[in-house]
Amino acid sequence: MSSLFPTYARYPIAIVKGKGSRLWDDQGKEYLDFMGGLAVTNLGHVPDEVKDALVAQLGELWHASNLFVNPYQEKAAKLLTDNSCADAVFFCNSGAEANEAAIKLARRYHQKVLGNDRYEVITFTQSFHGRTLATLTATGQDKVKEGFLPLPEGFVHVPLHDLPALEAAITDRTAAIMLELVQAEGGVIVVEPEFLRGVRELCDRHGLLLILDEVQTGMGRTGKLFAHQHYDVEPDIFTLAKGIGSGFPVGAMLGKEKLIPAFTAGSHATTFGGTPIASTVVAATVESILKQDAPARAAASGEYLIAKLSEKLLDLPVVTEIRGRGLLIGIQCTEPVADWISELHKRGLLVVSAGPTVIRLLPSLLVSREDIDRAVELIAAVLTEAAAAKASN
Repeated sequence: MSSLFPTYARYPIAIVKGKGSRLWDDQGKEYLDFMGGLAVTNLGHVPDEVKDALVAQLGELWHASNLFVNPYQEKAAKLLTDNSCADAVFFCNSGAEANEAAIKLARRYHQKVLGNDRYEVITFTQSFHGRTLATLTATGQDKVKEGFLPLPEGFVHVPLHDLPALEAAITDRTAAIMLELVQAEGGVIVVEPEFLRGVRELCDRHGLLLILDEVQTGMGRTGKLFAHQHYDVEPDIFTLAKGIGSGFPVGAMLGKEKLIPAFTAGSHATTFGGTPIASTVVAATVESILKQDAPARAAASGEYLIAKLSEKLLDLPVVTEIRGRGLLIGIQCTEPVADWISELHKRGLLVVSAGPTVIRLLPSLLVSREDIDRAVELIAAVLTEAAAAKASN
């Protein structure tokens, strides 16, 4: 009997080793990884430059309180701000913590800097923002909220791509609008440029902050270093985690200069946020992503992968759409995909769902064309067999 709480519906595979786009289980079986630890291992598993930096730091310093100057954080933060529209960074441990910090910063900016009592955050149905009480309440999916009542107040949900509904939801209590530019957990739904421009205009007109959750879309995943760089729109706040640490647990909340007075000394903190180890990993990851031009590679590979999937799958009656951006791709199917995902795992390809009827692909940004071809071949074989079985019933 396991000594762990059964909070995960685990696949029956024990992963013990990884390198690049390959994983191995405890039986020695090799897998092609198109799951990427849920958009975490953007440079592949155990990337050499990040590993070397991590190993070197392990021999120097693991932890010192954030009450001391942290040059490792300063270096990582400057890399992020130099390559984004942000001016300041707060380091934490996860995407949920980053989103929690963003919510707190928005409230505190209104209440302590602007001197009003705004506190509500508008988010969107089918969104996903984390598992803390605040971030699961911000999430626009009821399934993550079951059994956790009462939930904290201060969150309103509206349908994605419905500007009239969004405007109608804005009141004198609204502090911010928060959204993902690709609803990854919600089915790989890409936000339309016109809608995001409309959201920015509403924020400007009503004095609201625009928060972008880039936990899954950041660090090159969509073909730009940050997904909002595809749009002619800058957020006031955006959040990162997952790919920012190459597998090491770290998150970050980034904001514009005008927000700095809201987060004064003692207003927000975390014991383990931005430790020397974590900050070193972030810096090495960002430097490696930039050095290898990983976002551009993800854009090109994403176009290639979508073209190959479309060629092989769109004539099948069980597939209705291939969508996504960069190397965050969803295969929309006509029925639940859990059994098909299990079959792909058995054949050596690791993928994951995005809701009950979408197969989600999240390979390394450095994935080879040969690995893409192999993955498409396996997916096409399983879905072709599924279509044939359905037709014979």
